[in-house]
Amino acid sequence: MDINVKDKAKKIKIVFFDIDDTLRVKDTGYMPDSIKTVFKSLKKQGILTGISSGRAIYGVVPEIRELQPDYFVTINGAYVSDKNGHEILNTPIAPKIAEKYVSWARKVGIDYGFAGKDKPAVSARTKLVDDALGPVYGICDVEADFHLKNEVYHMWTFEDVGDSLQPPQELAKDIRFVRWHPNSSDVIQNGISKASGVAHVLEKENLLPENLLYFGDGPNDMEMFAYAGLKVAMGNSVPEIKERADFVTGTVEEDGILHALEELDLVEKQTLFPQLALAAYAGPEAVIKTNLGNLTVKLFPDQAPKTVANFLGLAKEGYYDNVIFHRIIPDFMIQGGDPTGTGRGGQSIYGEPFADEFSEELYNLRGALSMANAGPNTNGSQFFIVQNHNFPYSVQELSQGGWPDAVAEVYAAKGGTPHLDRRHTVFGQLADDESYRVLDTIAAVATDASDKPLTDVIIETIEVKD
Repeated sequence: MDINVKDKAKKIKIVFFDIDDTLRVKDTGYMPDSIKTVFKSLKKQGILTGISSGRAIYGVVPEIRELQPDYFVTINGAYVSDKNGHEILNTPIAPKIAEKYVSWARKVGIDYGFAGKDKPAVSARTKLVDDALGPVYGICDVEADFHLKNEVYHMWTFEDVGDSLQPPQELAKDIRFVRWHPNSSDVIQNGISKASGVAHVLEKENLLPENLLYFGDGPNDMEMFAYAGLKVAMGNSVPEIKERADFVTGTVEEDGILHALEELDLVEKQTLFPQLALAAYAGPEAVIKTNLGNLTVKLFPDQAPKTVANFLGLAKEGYYDNVIFHRIIPDFMIQGGDPTGTGRGGQSIYGEPFADEFSEELYNLRGALSMANAGPNTNGSQFFIVQNHNFPYSVQELSQGGWPDAVAEVYAAKGGTPHLDRRHTVFGQLADDESYRVLDTIAAVATDASDKPLTDVIIETIEVKD
């Protein structure tokens, strides 16, 4: 991420989000659990949050309301309220303008609709109307003259002609069309936008645009991208939004908002510790089949991609077949992966030593699969499995030394070799009780003065389960 973008992030005191295809997927309603984490983290740091949407407040789904944002800028900025429902801005379209629009829509032969303060309404029930508005408001009441008895905050076109449909000159001085759906445009009064609505919130909070971060994805976010001091485009955004963004993040399904805020240092990075939740982990597996039993390991390609690729590549080509564990030290580890059986051989799939991949999420706990090396960035084919279970440190000592509390607790309870952390790349973990039994059996074999087993412990093959 550009250093200038991170500098902008240091000024952020309020974050606004679009809803559809930003916080949640419009067509499916999917919203990742990471969104709840985002709102809690921002609130914890004293950063205000807000929703800025083309939806009216009655179209804001319960899971969004449950996030408890501080402000709602709704109906494309025409209606603004705080988290307690107190009205901050109320700017309906003048009745004469609504009447002119309806007259024109009828004349050109298109269906139309209205966003009122308390409900929406449409001029007709058609598949085209329902397909466009249904995912947002459900099936709307048919009230072609809704505007005659109700305040209207914005209106809609329903047609199949796209952006070629524009208001005539006598209407263009009062309203504009903003495409939000292949078959519909928002009809918004000039001078009103998400940006104008958010501006009222910033004024109330004595903040400046440079204090505002905005997440969006569509054409009706253009004014916000021109106004906000820092703007992030979702991975599914239209091209013109991406072009104006300070940063383009992932999609909703890819936890794009959390990723962006982590990169901007506005929320703490979420640490997964896959070794501590191995039963729920769905990564690749390998079974190291030995003459003393099988060692099943789960591998962590997200944290150590080159190391896992190296191990799997060598295993698939049979590189480890009939190779011995050449070094075994009880209450420490078992080491193998050298075809020469001396501890001085072995080569990576890359044809040369490759760099360490240290992760804040992986540790040399008992049962960890790690790379053996001859110093920094000298990884080849050799690996070891941590066997130590007689642990000399307390949770407090490890925590004070900088280890995460959850990791320190597992170290203290089950064992491991924390002095090897950040010195040897961890890339896997034993997956079941039987594997630990085999590990301890191998660690108990008799060895000579150089820690080599008196009777060979042989890797017969390594079976890969991608």
